[in-house]
Amino acid sequence: MGLFGTSEAELKKQLQSALKELKFLDTDQPFLNIAQVQKVKLKRRCLILTLELTIPCVHRQVEITQQLSTHLANTVKFDTIDLTLSVSIKSLNRSDKITNIKQLVLVASGKGGVGKSTTAVNLALALRHGGAKVGMLDADIYGPSLPTLLGAEDQRPNTTDDKLMSPLMLHGLTTMSIGYLVDKNDATVWRGPMAAKALSQLLFETNWGELDYLIVDMPPGTGDIQLTMSGQVPVSGAIVVTTPQNLALHDAQKGISMFNKVKVPVLGVIENMSYHQCSVCGNEDHIFGKQGGEQLAKDNKVSVLGHLPLDPTIGLAADNGLPTVVSDPTSSITHHYLTIAQAAAIKLNQTDLTIPSIVIEE
Repeated sequence: MGLFGTSEAELKKQLQSALKELKFLDTDQPFLNIAQVQKVKLKRRCLILTLELTIPCVHRQVEITQQLSTHLANTVKFDTIDLTLSVSIKSLNRSDKITNIKQLVLVASGKGGVGKSTTAVNLALALRHGGAKVGMLDADIYGPSLPTLLGAEDQRPNTTDDKLMSPLMLHGLTTMSIGYLVDKNDATVWRGPMAAKALSQLLFETNWGELDYLIVDMPPGTGDIQLTMSGQVPVSGAIVVTTPQNLALHDAQKGISMFNKVKVPVLGVIENMSYHQCSVCGNEDHIFGKQGGEQLAKDNKVSVLGHLPLDPTIGLAADNGLPTVVSDPTSSITHHYLTIAQAAAIKLNQTDLTIPSIVIEE
């Protein structure tokens, strides 16, 4: 009989034992923490296997199949693997207002101009590419970017019950932005409390449906909007986007300090515009400095989730309403976004939070 017995229960038990020490692909995570065995059957030398993923990475099915084929080659007699993948994301949400959202992630920066919004939308699309149900909230009341980034400047949400707004479905994302509700050329001239109230309405009065992740594109800085999101919303974690230069790093440090004060875990740092790669020779030039993100992460005992290049195609794609993950899904840049999304999803699975309390220190 080899490694396996005859019953499916015994097959499953023995397969789990065989995979116990294996790391999942290129991560340091145990395989069974990421891919949980649901069903297994050996039929006519075909290993029929169903795995439930705890992070969205169904796009890596070929790699997972190859890893299993190699790892089990000396213990299981089979010729092929028939692999089925599903995604089941852990719920960290404790709110009784938005119960259908499992995890809520803030994407923030200390200052504007570091590419936070473009990074946030590509991160959301990367999570969706991996098989998750993803929504996106544009929390920048004064300067919303989502309508431009997703090519929806002329679209408007509606309501079906006069209570909840229907979000716009764009590139597979469930989205909401103040930019959908006001003219793109109008300025939003509101004091902080009014902006915070508007944000609360966008979050709590939108019919989000069932979501694994809600990615929130935060405005730069550490003002009223940040306090509203950190104090009234069950935030699962925050990601800080920076560039390598000192000016951006100093402001990013303030953002991390704010999240620490309000007890929101910082999942990690994304260093954007990390380098420019020559299209001819492939040489990498660190135009804005080198390893600034690493030092910021080290000083705050958090991870560097990834580095993104300074590449004109990223901005061009965003300006055209077709972010890179959508417009060029097989590119090396998209690969960076997918890798960052995977790292962030792993970090999220390592957290388990209740709604934080705000502590303002003198």
